[in-house]
Amino acid sequence: MVNLTCVLTSTFIHVRDIDLRSERSLWQQGATTWESFLAEPQRYATGTDLKKVVRAVENGRARLESGEYQYFSRRIPNRQHWRMFPEFRDSIAYLDIETVGRSSSQPITVIGIYDGVEYKPFIKGENLAEFSDAISHYSAIVTFFGAGFDLPVIRSAFPSLGLDQIHIDLCPLMRQIGYRGGLKAIERAVGIERSPATKNLSGRDAVYLWGQHLRGSKEALDLLLAYNREDVVNLEKLMEMAYFDMRSMTMATTA
Repeated sequence: MVNLTCVLTSTFIHVRDIDLRSERSLWQQGATTWESFLAEPQRYATGTDLKKVVRAVENGRARLESGEYQYFSRRIPNRQHWRMFPEFRDSIAYLDIETVGRSSSQPITVIGIYDGVEYKPFIKGENLAEFSDAISHYSAIVTFFGAGFDLPVIRSAFPSLGLDQIHIDLCPLMRQIGYRGGLKAIERAVGIERSPATKNLSGRDAVYLWGQHLRGSKEALDLLLAYNREDVVNLEKLMEMAYFDMRSMTMATTA
């Protein structure tokens, strides 16, 4: 069985013409890491031009050493972005937004990001415009259903924002490891407890709380931010679990 503790440095699907099946073949032949492949590349049948594979693997190694997350974000399929979690963990923004409705055209009220240490809220009417600069300092973004909601809404609100980061969407990733439903349902299923004040809140409540805030209720805004904070903090716990489960599943395919 292949040791894929750090899956990115065992990844070959960033190489043109190597798909998941070809990558698995390389693992089964013994090319379990970039280093093992580059030590004796002639040993391995790659199914494509060996010299091109060697150059691409060397290029990937150099790009990782220089922290060029954009290279991997472009070259690795979105469904496989989870592989980059350990290498870019120190530069991840766990992200969730609140809006005045649930369609992608609804205005943003709060964007919360958590970097594993600190929670930072960006609030409409206060500091929302600062989000563009803040998010540019991160190499990766982790969301729950962000591909379908959060990121399209953010792109609409900030049309000049590139958002070229690695994006790990936990919604489809959690389905791959056997968990279905929304974020709160999955949290309950894996034993993540919310605070008594936010335990029963939903997206609809977040809209109501924003309305109360506009009417002058500081308590409503505080509760909304507490709700958003738990959303993003809990994403880190789910990300860790999803990564280790996906790594185990990937390893199992090479047995």
